[in-house]
Amino acid sequence: MSLIQLPDPTSWGGALLLSDLGIIQAEGADAANFLHGQFSQDVNGQPADEARLAAYCSAKGRMLASLLNLRPQPEQFWLLTDSQVLPGLLKRLSMFVLRAKAKLTDASASLGVVGLLGSPAAASLGEAAQLGAWRVQPHGQGLLVGLPEVLGAKRWYWVGPKAEAQALASALPAVEPGAWAWLDVMSGIPRIEASTVDQFVPQMVNYELIGGVNFKKGCYPGQEVVARSQYRGTTKRRAFVVHAEQALPPGQEVFSVTDPGQPAGLVINSASAGGVHSALVELKLSALDAELRAGSADGVKLLVGSLPYALPSAEEAA
Repeated sequence: MSLIQLPDPTSWGGALLLSDLGIIQAEGADAANFLHGQFSQDVNGQPADEARLAAYCSAKGRMLASLLNLRPQPEQFWLLTDSQVLPGLLKRLSMFVLRAKAKLTDASASLGVVGLLGSPAAASLGEAAQLGAWRVQPHGQGLLVGLPEVLGAKRWYWVGPKAEAQALASALPAVEPGAWAWLDVMSGIPRIEASTVDQFVPQMVNYELIGGVNFKKGCYPGQEVVARSQYRGTTKRRAFVVHAEQALPPGQEVFSVTDPGQPAGLVINSASAGGVHSALVELKLSALDAELRAGSADGVKLLVGSLPYALPSAEEAA
């Protein structure tokens, strides 16, 4: 497969109501402490002006969900997660609330998430467009969240009442869902979807590299496994951006032609834009130098692309 010419997202811009993201609202005097004991992230110490990535793991350290946590009020949290993963996550978390003064609800019907992109969005935001990555500030009746730039394209989330979210999205040029999803893939920030629940220890998808794991916060489900993966030596599996000649479904296995008898990895997320099919794929580091194929050793050829952040140098050399 020849080298792929990536589209230039700096020419894209506008807004999109992100229906693939759901929101769990947690509130109550014990909400922070309860979530702190469940997630890989420090929730007790989270300030209102900071968004924090978090993982919810099984006892074996495998991610059951990925989240972005917001704290609009001291005793209230908005937990953004994949909309298909949300029902199972809410049910499981609710099992452990017990006597804690914390109420968890699916707020997706009343709250919405808008993806804002590029120059048209920046113009509408004014000075607020200068908000840094993962910083949060009030905006209208909701919260504006700065996201990391992707290939020079500036992005934000706006989270708040559904009616205002719909109005905000309709007031700007429409962003194609595939274009926003493609930027998500290229950001190297994984999202656990229904097909990848319970598949990855956080380090396998670079989650600790992007701030999704706090190793000083204490116990949470799977914490011993996650800590052991961090401190026992070099990680053997990581997430990489790849490009292909056709779309790759999340959860599809990836194979190395030098070891066709067993999978070398798994597709985490995928999207297509500008005629380019890209995916974030979890891979064995030992397979990086081999020819990679999707689905089988005779499947679609994959070309490894670039992450927007560095892997630890010892792993890059592995």
